[in-house]
Amino acid sequence: MSVTICILVVFAALLGVSIGLLIKRKDNTPDHLDAMLADINRQQSEMTGRLNSFAEMQEAAKGEINRTLSERLESVSKNVTHTLQESREKTSKTLGELGERLSLIDQAQQQITALSGQVVELQHILDNKQARGAFGEAQLADIVIDGLPESTYLFQHTLSNGKRADCLINLPNPPGPVVVDSKFPLEAYQKFKQAADEVEQKAALQQFGQDTLKHAEAIRDKYIITGETADAALMFLPSESIFSELHLRRADIVDKCRSMRVYPVSPNTMSLTLNTVRAIMRDVKMREQASIIQKEVQVMIEDVVRLNDRIAKLRSHFDQANKDIEMIETSGTKISRRGEKITALEVEDSKTDKEKISDTTNDLLSSQPD
Repeated sequence: MSVTICILVVFAALLGVSIGLLIKRKDNTPDHLDAMLADINRQQSEMTGRLNSFAEMQEAAKGEINRTLSERLESVSKNVTHTLQESREKTSKTLGELGERLSLIDQAQQQITALSGQVVELQHILDNKQARGAFGEAQLADIVIDGLPESTYLFQHTLSNGKRADCLINLPNPPGPVVVDSKFPLEAYQKFKQAADEVEQKAALQQFGQDTLKHAEAIRDKYIITGETADAALMFLPSESIFSELHLRRADIVDKCRSMRVYPVSPNTMSLTLNTVRAIMRDVKMREQASIIQKEVQVMIEDVVRLNDRIAKLRSHFDQANKDIEMIETSGTKISRRGEKITALEVEDSKTDKEKISDTTNDLLSSQPD
């Protein structure tokens, strides 16, 4: 539409210019004016034809443009629809995966919250000395119950001096029953782990060694009783980290504990110790049963000798039976032979009587007169 307006404007401008030139010319005779008007009409007719042709071309181009635009708009619409569909599917898939991940994150958050609560509860247990002792006793009890038969240990056993042992493992003499104590002091160790600088850490480590040594002395005085218990006891440490820190940073304290016959053990080393104890008990039972086994073997040997005697007697019986059978066979053979002889004698006697009868008949016939 704007192109048509531009053409009309150009045409009006040309017409105006032509009229202006016509007015400005000095030679304005009628003939000349007619010629000019004719020329203007001719030009106007040519211009009108061109404008009509241009308008037709414009309409054709407009139709082509409209068709191309429609095709392109349709293609773009399809592409946009397809893209939107893919985007919708990807968005839905992404939102689903995001929902699953959020669900997993929520579950993990719940587990972390529960774990945090358990850690806080464990911290409260470890802060309370009485609760910490109960925690160590429960941990020790689980290890002992899993590692030994029920008849080989006692919990909270009272000794002759009135002291109550957390656990008493009944080993045979020697070495005798062994006491295991589970009330290890953790205050100094916690201060050592929470120390803000090297000075506090060093002081806490020193206190940690002193508390451990003091606890070992108490175990020695309470739970090592001559003639009642073994000459050694076990000091149960409820954590592998405490056990490793004690051996790594205060090896001198460990040596002093061992010199007092008090041996620090962790959960893992306690399990290994119980395996050794179980092997010792099995060996002791085997030794206790050795005399019974020897007696049973002796009785079994006597039974074997008796069996051999009876077999020999049975063999002699078999040999005698074989001899009797041979004698019976011999007697049977002799009887058969005698029967055969008797049978032969009867035949011979029968034949002689016939011959006698024949001879008598002949004699009688010969004595008759002719």
